[in-house]
Amino acid sequence: MEEVLALIEKKKQEFAKSGLFEFMRDQSIDPRQRLAFAPCIAPFVMSFSELNKYVFREEPTNDPLQVIVNNHTYEDDHHWLWFLEDLETLGINKSLKFTDALNFVWSEETRYSRLVSHQILRYACGASPITKLAILEVIEATGNVFFSTAAPIAQELRTITQKEFLYFGCFHLAVETGHTTGTPEVDQLIKNIQLSEKTRQEAFKIVEKLFEVFTEFTDELLVYAKTHSFDQPFAKRRDILQPLKAA
Repeated sequence: MEEVLALIEKKKQEFAKSGLFEFMRDQSIDPRQRLAFAPCIAPFVMSFSELNKYVFREEPTNDPLQVIVNNHTYEDDHHWLWFLEDLETLGINKSLKFTDALNFVWSEETRYSRLVSHQILRYACGASPITKLAILEVIEATGNVFFSTAAPIAQELRTITQKEFLYFGCFHLAVETGHTTGTPEVDQLIKNIQLSEKTRQEAFKIVEKLFEVFTEFTDELLVYAKTHSFDQPFAKRRDILQPLKAA
């Protein structure tokens, strides 16, 4: 498993250079605009809860690796509650007709937010615990990059609004270690798993594909943040906006 984890770390470093994260780190742009894409991640955030409950988790089990997976799912299956709170705090919880909300969630602008969940489901459904661990490591790696970048923005907004941000802020980052477990002993156990050549190559393929779709996801979010103002997130897409400068 060590080779698979090494590939994930390599892809994580490449992922961190995505355009979205450069945009999010640009402190000359209003911090609210740097999170203008927030509504677009709703399909992934909400479906990730169900992936944890109904796809990754298998109970009862006597497999020690599946126990590790199960424990991780209990840590991750409720983060959508924090996301909904932050949408409220960001002022994004505006009144929409139910049909308009459905149209947005299933629009082309949220295509990869849905597709990344479908790809995870494709690889994780009925998979072995080893494969599930590899998938979860990819999700943790990409999540760690995202939340490490989002947390300083949330801190800027906290200073401006005097309000806490649970999903985008340090609260969430603190529980996102970047690995399926924060225990060194279990981390070492996973690293020491011996894989057959076939299983290793299959894991490599899954890791490559998932990082590819996560990168396309961030590209989608960057376009949205540049074509929609944070104070009118559901307005019709416009030409590339001039980024609003921070006060």
